[in-house]
Amino acid sequence: MKKTVVLIVVILVAVFWGSRIYNGFVNSDEIVSNAWAKVESDYQRRADLIPNLVETVKGYAAHEKETYQAVVEARANATKIQLNVDELTEENMQKFQAAQSELNSALSRLIAVSENYPELKANENFLELQAQLEGTENRIKESRNAFNDAVKDYNVTIRKFPNNIVAGIMGFDKKAGFKAAEGSDKAPTVDFN
Repeated sequence: MKKTVVLIVVILVAVFWGSRIYNGFVNSDEIVSNAWAKVESDYQRRADLIPNLVETVKGYAAHEKETYQAVVEARANATKIQLNVDELTEENMQKFQAAQSELNSALSRLIAVSENYPELKANENFLELQAQLEGTENRIKESRNAFNDAVKDYNVTIRKFPNNIVAGIMGFDKKAGFKAAEGSDKAPTVDFN
């Protein structure tokens, strides 16, 4: 009888302990999901601003078709990549980041075109769109940082002993965060000649 009671107590403690760890994983996973949703929302805001910016610049610089086309194509590529939180592998994150970098580059070229048109640079709509885009880029940076923090906390949680045992049994896998783009560790070369 004593052995049965001890066995029941041990089983109850193990179930309680396992459920507590599991619930912690679920909580951490939901924090990562929420942080990823904020990243996607900020990138979507940027994608939504781009057509208005392109049309505003187009009105002033009609002969810059290559630049507009590059922005439109880059936007299409960037919005085509949709990842849910369960697909946050290193490979998928690299594809996502590459598409976003391509869009950043195309937007930079579009803004550079505007430098050739003083009347465009003074246009109220253009200035407002440019300010909104700048604010959105800041939001993206902040949400990416918050996402990386959530991923780090989640990954640490599932890798700690004895959590790693429960994580392995329950299928909680490591998630990938954002990394710096290749070559971003080198300062750009400035040449005024």
